[in-house]
Amino acid sequence: MELKHIAISQLAVSPANMRWTAKKPDLTNILPSVRARGILVPLIVRPGTEDGSYEIVAGKRRYHAALTVAEEQDGIDPLPCAVMEAGDDAAALEASLIENIARLDPDEVSRCESFTRLAREGRSVEDIGLTFGLTGLQVKRTLAIGNLLPRIRGLYRAEKIDVVTMRHLTLATKAQQREWLGLVDCPEKHAPTGAQLKAWLFGGSAIAAKVAMFDVASYAGEIVSDLFGEDSYFADADAFWTAQMTEVEKQADFYRDSGWSEVVVMERGAHFNSWEHERCPKKKGGKVFVTVSHRGEVAFHEDYITSKEARQRAKGEAIDTPKPVRPEVSAALGNYIDLHRHAAVRASLLSDPGIALRMMVAHAIIGSPLWRVDVEKQRAASEAIAESVAVSASEAAFDKARRAVLDLLGFDRDTPHLVGGYDGEHGIAGLFVRLANLSDEAVMAILPVVMGETLAVSSAEVEMLGQLIGTDMKTCWQDDNVLPDLLRDKQVLTVVLAEVAGDDVAEANAEATAKVQRGILVDCLTGSNGRARVEGWDPRWFAFPPTGYTDRGGVGCVERSERIAPLFVPAPVEAEPEMLQAA
Repeated sequence: MELKHIAISQLAVSPANMRWTAKKPDLTNILPSVRARGILVPLIVRPGTEDGSYEIVAGKRRYHAALTVAEEQDGIDPLPCAVMEAGDDAAALEASLIENIARLDPDEVSRCESFTRLAREGRSVEDIGLTFGLTGLQVKRTLAIGNLLPRIRGLYRAEKIDVVTMRHLTLATKAQQREWLGLVDCPEKHAPTGAQLKAWLFGGSAIAAKVAMFDVASYAGEIVSDLFGEDSYFADADAFWTAQMTEVEKQADFYRDSGWSEVVVMERGAHFNSWEHERCPKKKGGKVFVTVSHRGEVAFHEDYITSKEARQRAKGEAIDTPKPVRPEVSAALGNYIDLHRHAAVRASLLSDPGIALRMMVAHAIIGSPLWRVDVEKQRAASEAIAESVAVSASEAAFDKARRAVLDLLGFDRDTPHLVGGYDGEHGIAGLFVRLANLSDEAVMAILPVVMGETLAVSSAEVEMLGQLIGTDMKTCWQDDNVLPDLLRDKQVLTVVLAEVAGDDVAEANAEATAKVQRGILVDCLTGSNGRARVEGWDPRWFAFPPTGYTDRGGVGCVERSERIAPLFVPAPVEAEPEMLQAA
């Protein structure tokens, strides 16, 4: 038999069905189940006399129950069906008899657990489907439920949670399932259920893969498939937003390069209200307004100006529209800068566990985007940027310390992260026993690695730590390949060239192309083509505190450093900063 889902409009009861009569069957004991869970057991059908139609050989009551639910809910999903070959009525009647006599266990959870045991014993999804007459999708759904924590299955069996909640929990990791059970047990907290549960699982908003502007196939993050729906979801909202907004900026740059007067990327969640805008073609100064919903959906509204601007134009008044200021650095260059600064700062943490402890306590009390606890994934805008960070001295020093801690705690040495790397059966208690057997000095040596793994890239905390510890990137950064290629702004490139090669060289090549200037920069950094090698140079962006090369702004690390500057109080010479003395 072929297993497939068929629309209810294509089905009709066959005269070969053993329950075939003109009278509507009694649905008393089946209708509540169909309302709650849908059709679980496939109908047995065969091709009908008309193209695309099918006759129901077995499953008349399920079919009528589905019709009733479809009327109540204004529609129902296609029904699972096992399609027989077109044949004689005797074979169809035999199939109807077998199906009605031999039924699956009506206890859904028991069936889920049985299927899970079969899968663990080596039975494939296809094997299970053929044995029990289920489609591959139905088997996967059943296995997903069977893989839930036993207590969650018990709550559903005891009818303490509904089917929607149970299905959403199949999207959760084991850690999230345990966290949710902790909320169930806490009398002072509320465990989310239903639609609220899906939002809780995905950090406040479930973002479907279909809204991505970028190529999902090349996305490095985790995507969770909803076996009970048609969508897949991004497991890491922060990683999604980084990739999504990069694509939004690319599209905005395309509009600007195409001659649009302005591209306005509205605040996330803001609505574009047509009654607050009027149509205005591009050639007359029309703009592009970009809306980004909290669910990740992006829309571009072309040929508009605000109603205020339209009124000013009608009165002949000059419109005070500030000219868009291009940021000093591109998105990729900003990513490169932030990743290297982050790598350097967390390497600096290795020599100052006291500050690491204080930062850790602050995270525990206030919370941050990474403290559930999550590991910083150091997502790079390109493979070249990722490789430059991976081979840096900062990353090598941090990896060495991480492996030493993994050995100290008895973890697998090849575990990629210390945080989340413990897989003992006793959870927190098991790890606590190991830590209790270590000296204070050994435990303190673990803290910088934990803090480094959970320190967010592009954060004010990186700026603060770098300044407090005195991170010197000249001792751990050297790059004559990736950084020069990321320098695309002519004004910035000219100033950088003056820093590296000297004012005379920069002035002599001021009118040269950016490609020529980058070539000179590489020659100076590598000592090639007759130029003396420049040692110990790093960009202003890599200082602590950092500065920019122009007054245009748009450098993330500089802006974050300026925001925290008031927290630093001038200290006497050769004395620790006052804020650190207070600590």
